Amino acid sequence: KLGCRVIHLLPVHPTPTTYARFGRFGSPYAALDLTAVDPALVEFDKRATGIDQFCELTYAAHSLGARVFIDIVINHTGWGSSLQENHPEFFLKNPDGSFTSPGAWETVWEDLVELEQHDVKLWDIIADSLIVWCKRGVDGFRCDAGYKIPVPAWQYIIARIQNEFPETIFLLEGLGGAWEATENLLTDGGMQWAYSELFQNYSGKEVAWYLDYANRRSSCIGAYVHYSETHDNSRLAEKGRAWSLLRNRLCALTSPVGGFGFTCGVEWLAAEKIRVHGCTGLNWDSADNIVPELAQLNKLISDHPCFFDGAKLARLSPPDSPIYALLRESAEGKDSVLILVNTDVEKSHLLTLTPTGLKFEISDFQFDLLGQPLSQFDREKAEIIFTLAPGACHCLATAQKPVGLCGENYRRARAQAAFAIQSLGKILSAESIDGLDWHWLAEQVELSPENFLAAAGEFAARDAKTPLSDLLHEVEAGKIFPRVVTWTLIDARRVTPVPPGHWLLIEDSAPFRAELRSRNENTIHVQSIAGGDRHIACFEPRESAAEAELFLERYAAASQKISASIRFLALDPQSTICNPQADDLVLLTNGIGGMARLCVDLGRVNSKYDCALGANLNPTVPVDRHVFVKRIRVWVNADGFLSPLDFKNLASFHPGSPAAWDFVANAGD
Repeated sequence: KLGCRVIHLLPVHPTPTTYARFGRFGSPYAALDLTAVDPALVEFDKRATGIDQFCELTYAAHSLGARVFIDIVINHTGWGSSLQENHPEFFLKNPDGSFTSPGAWETVWEDLVELEQHDVKLWDIIADSLIVWCKRGVDGFRCDAGYKIPVPAWQYIIARIQNEFPETIFLLEGLGGAWEATENLLTDGGMQWAYSELFQNYSGKEVAWYLDYANRRSSCIGAYVHYSETHDNSRLAEKGRAWSLLRNRLCALTSPVGGFGFTCGVEWLAAEKIRVHGCTGLNWDSADNIVPELAQLNKLISDHPCFFDGAKLARLSPPDSPIYALLRESAEGKDSVLILVNTDVEKSHLLTLTPTGLKFEISDFQFDLLGQPLSQFDREKAEIIFTLAPGACHCLATAQKPVGLCGENYRRARAQAAFAIQSLGKILSAESIDGLDWHWLAEQVELSPENFLAAAGEFAARDAKTPLSDLLHEVEAGKIFPRVVTWTLIDARRVTPVPPGHWLLIEDSAPFRAELRSRNENTIHVQSIAGGDRHIACFEPRESAAEAELFLERYAAASQKISASIRFLALDPQSTICNPQADDLVLLTNGIGGMARLCVDLGRVNSKYDCALGANLNPTVPVDRHVFVKRIRVWVNADGFLSPLDFKNLASFHPGSPAAWDFVANAGD
């Protein structure tokens, strides 16, 4: 109903039950084990563990196109945590040798013990624990007190996670730290999002001042996400429905790239302050609620191009005005909305705007996208005077529906463009792919992801000196051999060979996430996007030989877990195998459709597929091959002494080309 796209959970780890427990339940921020699930959060079920149930939650969220974030606490643990018991050397000590408790805002959190973040061994333990959560389906982490951890620690930890899970989001909770620390972590530290502090700015002057800063920084270092309230503050509904509605609308409509969040219970106008050490009512299913209003807000900022990436934001109101006016123009320049917010819930206020230099006349904004009656406005010469009721909030547009690319079509195209850019980035330097139009890239992926990857591979082979568009035409005309191996569900029954320099493209009828795991190689995780009438993901070309396993988590009614074998082939066969095994197989081809599948133990037949000469005579369908010659057997005759040439006297094997068996045969004396 609410249309949210991310579920963000507080820490789910076990917390102290007796030793150094504060309050009725203990704080979820006093973690005892960084990879465990608190039994108090688990339903008793003889069929499923707590971890199983957590994975069920993430699977259900992913199947609906949503993501799951969890809080991580790596600045401190609870007293008696497994980390403290096993590695006390990682913790901060007072001069008298006692463990240190952290704090902020002149408050010491006595139920916590602080970590000392300068040992790479500790960073590895933390990174390992986060990878465990990623494997359980977590898409992002809210980094509690993230400003207390040094930048090098975050660089190391984030790099390790994103090396395996490249789409993981790190959301910085920088409250209590300096703004410079937030900016450093969003740039040098490698994080992508940060907590906004709009929720603690109230007057028109404070709102204008803070949003000027947040919008400016969001456009260049990372998105500042406007949470309308957090568990650290009093609840909005404590001051009434009008105040809660005003603050939620303000946070959503002024959000950079639609970054808006709220704490559970906001929708039910829950007024009881959240106590992290205790139990707080959420006013669940209250008849007096703002569920429809929040749903409307979420749909608006999710679908309208003025809330998408690249939108231009310009404040029109004076810096000290109680009414905050924000003009949002889409990146395409085809749509604009005018946000008007009376930050005062007790009095009406006037705002005078002069439409000088604007693309649209102020009077053109005739449609309120929140479905409210238009505010009163009067024209005086070149000025327009708005009168806003107490707590009023409007999102005015020049048309009821946007003109530019919007909604799911926008998200689909953006995902396709990201697929294209990420694929190119795996085989080329960033400078080589600068300047490509994302709309055009999305169109190519929509038309044929196979052709795009084939052209991308040739683009890299030619050092980006031939335009990508020209190479796409050559691929479509059949002038370039497409170095792409396409894997579909039917291939789960076989070993799929991938030649060197070839992309592995995964296609499915349902959305999925895929994992490619091989020995001595980094495990890689990818998420599918929609392309044409399929869902696709890809793995970059490799040059070295490797045996790998492909695992798919499919969001479908059946076959939700799939595994398959992938064999990455070497650029050149091993020149000589001096210690062949009896069950080794040789796969040969004559280059014109004939093939041989022979045992290294020459003459031995293990399978109906073994043959010395065979071919698939069907030009389009993989069927059982026609066997012309089943096997060959060879003897050497030395002065009448016959010796079979088989595995017993095989000295070495050369894969080719041509393939050669070297024997040492007994010739009597």
